[in-house]
Amino acid sequence: MSELRPLDVFLVAGEESGDTLAAGLMAELAALSPGGVRFRGVGGARMQAQGLASLFPMEDITAMGFAQVIGGLPRILNRMSRTVEAILAAPPDVLVMVDAPDFTHRVARRVRARRPELPIVKYVAPTVWVWRPGRAKAMAPDFDRVLALLPFEPEEMQRLGGPPTTYVGHPLLGELDQLRPDAADALRREAAPPVVLVLPGSRRAELSRLGTAFGEVLADLKANGPEVELVLPTLPRRLAQVEDMVAGWRVKPRLVVDEDEKRGWFRKARAALAASGTVTLEMALAGIPTVAAYRVPWLEGRIAPYIIRVKTAILPNLILGENAMPEYLQWHIDPPAMAAQLRRLIEGGAEREAQLAAFARLDAIMGQDGESPSRHAARAVLETLAAR
Repeated sequence: MSELRPLDVFLVAGEESGDTLAAGLMAELAALSPGGVRFRGVGGARMQAQGLASLFPMEDITAMGFAQVIGGLPRILNRMSRTVEAILAAPPDVLVMVDAPDFTHRVARRVRARRPELPIVKYVAPTVWVWRPGRAKAMAPDFDRVLALLPFEPEEMQRLGGPPTTYVGHPLLGELDQLRPDAADALRREAAPPVVLVLPGSRRAELSRLGTAFGEVLADLKANGPEVELVLPTLPRRLAQVEDMVAGWRVKPRLVVDEDEKRGWFRKARAALAASGTVTLEMALAGIPTVAAYRVPWLEGRIAPYIIRVKTAILPNLILGENAMPEYLQWHIDPPAMAAQLRRLIEGGAEREAQLAAFARLDAIMGQDGESPSRHAARAVLETLAAR
């Protein structure tokens, strides 16, 4: 019997979230491949820990919104050419592009033109359900399969003429034991003073746009009761900005940067005030009733109603198909109203129970079958390779 040849996988990720997703995929591909796996491509520290030797630093292609990186365009084009050349010089068994669509879609198009037989997989569907729906059809010739994080995305991609799309699950589904309370945590959720999470965002611009409003919400909450313990988790690289932001608040939350400590507070929290984003799905999966808000620059806010295709900016609401989590967006951010709603969620009653009942449906909708999203993704990659 001939010895099995290692599977040759070329991966490209351009963002921290993509680095995390790709690293999980790599670990599962290694577990499912009897002959082993050779990894090549572009990635960050987590992918490198799984055995990837990156062609160049992943940061060279991070934040690939071309309007924001005109000064770095020559470098970006150089990195794009280097990536394509590396793939064509030694074609892998399968090419996996993770997130960073402005970069990865262009690389995929160039590779497909030269090596049409090479299977190409995209991990993370573009948000065609929010805006620019034409992207789905545009990427159809260049990708054999898309791996989606949200359960409604395969149907949406099919409706818009996109590539075949497989729902593999959101990575948060693999972290439920870190998000959900044990018996002691559940008791703390009911104890006084209740823990309230303050989550104004992880990006510099989000903090700038929401900081003042969140401070006003907390001041109103303190002035009108009940007594609460406020916890604001943030990233180490954002700590200085967050400290400057809360210096102007009348109420000072506890700042937390350690990841394990952050998850510990998630398990104990009774309610949350959060910026729109992945953290709202974390709150829903953790069973934490939440008031959500979001604000974009003035011009984007004026244009958005004409190009945005959804009626909610909140991930749990999109997945549930209902506005279970109250949201205050753009011109409708109203600190007194937000504080009053948050107060009702803390104290209990119909609004709190309705949110919790809606969140309880997420496991069934998002497909909890005991297998991790990374394992689902690895199986889908191997099936795509076998089909080609």
